[in-house]
Amino acid sequence: MAHVTRRRVLTVALATAAAGVAVPTATAAAAPARPRGPRPIRHAHAHNDYLHPRPLHDALAHGFTSVEADIFLVDGELLVAHEPATLDPNRTLASLYLDPLAALVRAGHGSVHPHHRAPLQLLIDIKADGVAAYRELDRQLRRHHRLFTRYQHGRVVPRAVTAVISGDRAARAPMEAQRTRLAFYDGRLDDLGTPAPASFAPLVSANWTQSFGWLGAGPFPRAERDRLRSLVTTAHREGRRIRFWATPDVAGPEREAVWSELLAAGVDHLNTDDLAGLERFLRARRNTMPTP
Repeated sequence: MAHVTRRRVLTVALATAAAGVAVPTATAAAAPARPRGPRPIRHAHAHNDYLHPRPLHDALAHGFTSVEADIFLVDGELLVAHEPATLDPNRTLASLYLDPLAALVRAGHGSVHPHHRAPLQLLIDIKADGVAAYRELDRQLRRHHRLFTRYQHGRVVPRAVTAVISGDRAARAPMEAQRTRLAFYDGRLDDLGTPAPASFAPLVSANWTQSFGWLGAGPFPRAERDRLRSLVTTAHREGRRIRFWATPDVAGPEREAVWSELLAAGVDHLNTDDLAGLERFLRARRNTMPTP
């Protein structure tokens, strides 16, 4: 990938605006928090959360407990976008997520969802320059060190938000070298059964289509169902959560069939871009978090 600079980002952003392409604005991050939001849903993960009109806030309004942001390092700043062509210098990780989360936790007396103490997962997908991007991310997380779950002295200390780093695998080495961290690593299926502890990689994620052929039409093949449940059992035995991306996400019976099998197997996070659709599905099954 060509080196991305702030000048190039500004040029692309101006061209995008001239073309009339709609991109959610960073001002959405300033949306006020609801005094008492909806009951949180523990399996709900907002994939590409930043593409919604109000990044972070729309997912929280639907009760989501995990949100995902893709980042690029551009001239020392972390910008949120899925690809370089959509980079906007005003859409920073700090403005869309870190600062709003800090404000929500202050307003919520220590939690993102008022009256619910379980941490929100902030899954940060580094799209390129893994080592340099992680080092800048680590610096920015430390500005909000009271906000984030930390690893120190061999143990995990929970806080209101747990940052998990996904994407560019090069980020792994600098993370493993840290004795104190404000972030955790998103492992892959080949991390199961390895010495990497759950205190380093508490989450394992995988592309559904690379492990399974079933996309919700017809019965779930028995061999694939057995494989899914074996993966979940192994992850949970090791103290890890498990998530699949690239599952069907077009509304209809196939998507609901896959979601139902994922829930039945014990998968921890259901991936979607359809916030309202997943909320309806999970609330219909009363799959909500208990009040502490």
